[in-house]
Amino acid sequence: MVRRPVAWVVAVVLFGEALGIAALNWILGVAVDRQDMSLAGLDPHMMSVSSKIGGIVFGLYFALCGLVALLVALRDRPAAGFGRVLLISAAVVHGLLGAFTWGLVGPPAFLFMMLVLGLIVLLLMTYDRAAEPADTAPQDGTGGGGTPVTSPAAPTTP
Repeated sequence: MVRRPVAWVVAVVLFGEALGIAALNWILGVAVDRQDMSLAGLDPHMMSVSSKIGGIVFGLYFALCGLVALLVALRDRPAAGFGRVLLISAAVVHGLLGAFTWGLVGPPAFLFMMLVLGLIVLLLMTYDRAAEPADTAPQDGTGGGGTPVTSPAAPTTP
C-alpha cells in the first residue's frame, strides 16, 4: 500500500517546511533589524521582533502538522479529530500559499506548494474509509419489501 510511505513523506516535508519557514522569517527579521529603516513610520525593532515571532509560530504550526503525519505513519491509522483538522488546514494553507507564490516568487515555488498540497490530500484520502450504508439492499433483486426492483421507463421524444 502507499498509505504509510505517503505519510512518511508528508511528515518529512512538513518538518522541513517548519524549519525552512522559521529560518526564513528569522533571517528576514535580522535583516530588518540591521538595516534600521522604518516602513511607513513603523518601528524597525517591532517589525524585526514580529517577523521572528511569526516565523516561530508558523514553524511550530507546520511542525505540529508534521507530527500528526508522523503519528499517522507510525500507527497506520487515519488522523482523527484535531489532527485531521490540522491536516485539512495545512492543505488549505498550502493552497493559499501556492496562489500567492505564483505571483510573488514564481512557478517553481507554486509547483512545490501544489506538490505538498497534493501529498497532504493524498494522505487524507488514502486513509479515508468507505462507510457501508446501514440498510444495504438485499442481493436477491428485491427492494426490501419483496417487490422486484425495476428501472424507470425510458423517455420518449415526439
